Amino acid sequence: MRTYKFRIYPSDSQITILNSTLELCRELYNSMLQQKIYAYRWGKKVNYNSQQNEIPEIKNTFPEYRNIHSLVIQDVARRLDRGFHNFYRRMKEKRNGKNIKAGFPRFKSKGRYSSITYTQSGFRILDNGHVWLSKLGEVRMFMHRSVTGDIRTVSIKRDSVGGWFITLTVETGSNPDKSEEAETLQDSQFQPVKPAGIDMGLKSIITASDGSHMEPPQFLRKSEKKLTRAQRNLSRKRKGSGKGTKARMRVQKVHRKIERQRDDYAHRLSRNLVENHDLITFEDLNIRGMIRNHHLAKSIEDASWNRIIQYTMYKAESAGTVVILVNSRNTSRICSKCGNIKHDLKLSDRIYHCNICGLTMDRDLNAAINIRNMGLIKIGRGTPEVTPVEIGALPMATLVVEAGSPLRYSRSKFTSRVPI
Repeated sequence: MRTYKFRIYPSDSQITILNSTLELCRELYNSMLQQKIYAYRWGKKVNYNSQQNEIPEIKNTFPEYRNIHSLVIQDVARRLDRGFHNFYRRMKEKRNGKNIKAGFPRFKSKGRYSSITYTQSGFRILDNGHVWLSKLGEVRMFMHRSVTGDIRTVSIKRDSVGGWFITLTVETGSNPDKSEEAETLQDSQFQPVKPAGIDMGLKSIITASDGSHMEPPQFLRKSEKKLTRAQRNLSRKRKGSGKGTKARMRVQKVHRKIERQRDDYAHRLSRNLVENHDLITFEDLNIRGMIRNHHLAKSIEDASWNRIIQYTMYKAESAGTVVILVNSRNTSRICSKCGNIKHDLKLSDRIYHCNICGLTMDRDLNAAINIRNMGLIKIGRGTPEVTPVEIGALPMATLVVEAGSPLRYSRSKFTSRVPI
């Protein structure tokens, strides 16, 4: 399954219909949630099938719902049912000791229900690149790339500042490149030609095991003054007034620009990683725990580490590249040459110096090499770790693996349009 996201430009009349549809779906969602709560209190069972069977009666009682495609209304019940399934799953994980919130499904306030979904029919891609939607007609769409595969679902979403987007979920079938890559990995003779270990940081957003690194773009830091002025202007407006709504939109537009900048940067960086390596190893970072440090939380959020990892993983699936997550424990403290663990290494120490073998190199580069070695060991293509030096004085064998061509992270690369 693959998703394609495009910008659509509905007319004024179509925007009116879409906003009305979203509001009716929101009211229906809240009513179904209230029904489930009341049924639980009275000891009765209400599931997705029972609520779906009530939709014809709802249309007879409230004629305005006849103007909405039946599959869109059914998706409202399906969305609520999915929310309860996720709630029960999180409750089970919480009872097993996982420190998470259960997240009981909440009522949707006005403006909080922002998408509708056509699950099986009611849509058609036209020859001119536009899309036809039931109850709406032809909607202008900017299709910047071709869609390959069978379209299964179509979602229409309204963003925070009134823009409209369409998401096509496409079934592409089996990926022959991916299956061939899986068979190659199972072959004992396979050796990664261009493996890379990636260390995520704040001074350098990524440091690769071949020595290349990228400075953090700091999109939020660069837009802080503009965001501060917009938020200060919003704080002076009366809540609910017309000028207050306009001021709130200005704040949301700044946030939207920052979000798009991060998204674009992560797409291009992940594409560059996938194109230049056949094995990529990341640290399995506990980002949720790291942002509890209020001194670094803003910088960590601005770096978007998790987004870079996720984009690299999904691009690697279609490109035949392997992405591995390894434990991040002591990756910066272990000497990549002899295996000594330097317990007194501080966060302020940017140069790693081993007291045993005399290795001196950049701290992040040393960690990236350790991450690459751990990834090779995890797929059975490296030398297992040995006892640390202070315990057995047995040096860890250094993996002799060519890192391949360096990552081409240049300014011209990032200012040009790169396909994602």
